[in-house]
Amino acid sequence: MNTRLTALTLFTITAAAVGLYPATQGAITSPPDKPPGQVTHLTRPPIAEQTPKIDVVFVLDTTGSMGGLIEGAKEKIWSIASSMAQAKPAPLIRMGLVAYRDRGDDYVTKVVDLSDDLDSVYATLMDFQADGGGDGPESVNQALHDAVNHMSWSSDQQTYKVMFLVGDAPPHMDYQDDVKYPQTLAKAVQQGITVNAIQCGNDSSTLPIWQQIAKLGSGQSFQVDQSGGAIAIATPYDERIASLSSSLDE
Repeated sequence: MNTRLTALTLFTITAAAVGLYPATQGAITSPPDKPPGQVTHLTRPPIAEQTPKIDVVFVLDTTGSMGGLIEGAKEKIWSIASSMAQAKPAPLIRMGLVAYRDRGDDYVTKVVDLSDDLDSVYATLMDFQADGGGDGPESVNQALHDAVNHMSWSSDQQTYKVMFLVGDAPPHMDYQDDVKYPQTLAKAVQQGITVNAIQCGNDSSTLPIWQQIAKLGSGQSFQVDQSGGAIAIATPYDERIASLSSSLDE
């Protein structure tokens, strides 16, 4: 896999999508006119109301076939996170990770809770290694369930909450004790979490499910060639993505 180009495409999507979140800006207001001699105080909304807040979680397939993507993510996620943190007005960003494989592997999921300590999140990401899998479907259902239910999502309705499912294989639908993704996505939408799905590669059995996941999650679906090719599905972000990609390529 062309790791740099694939990672660049993926995280440019992320930066563009998060960048479109409307920043909340508090204005200084003055009360009505007061009688002469009475002090007039300016009132300012609390700082929390002025600062845009973003909770973003990446749900990453860490099976062997995703090795190139994970390595690319290690190189790019810190610079993208730093770029988001430098937006004006500066947002409060919390990031979380759910790494997933499948039953019988070293782990099914590893959950890194939302945190504004981006250094710590990055250090944990660096420890992820791609391995396992091999039978096609993976534990996508469990990963989505953990991302929605085992993260300390903000209860603030003004916080932009978004997930990015990134993988190349469909979920196991034959695990009887799984919570299936339609049920999990209904809860995500109820909690104000937007779920996007990014398919890596061209597995024909994955594409319709990723599209359905995005639809049920009120998000967008994207397709990135395993070799690092362009996005295969038109999105509202295409023009901005093309501009960012051109700048970064230079």
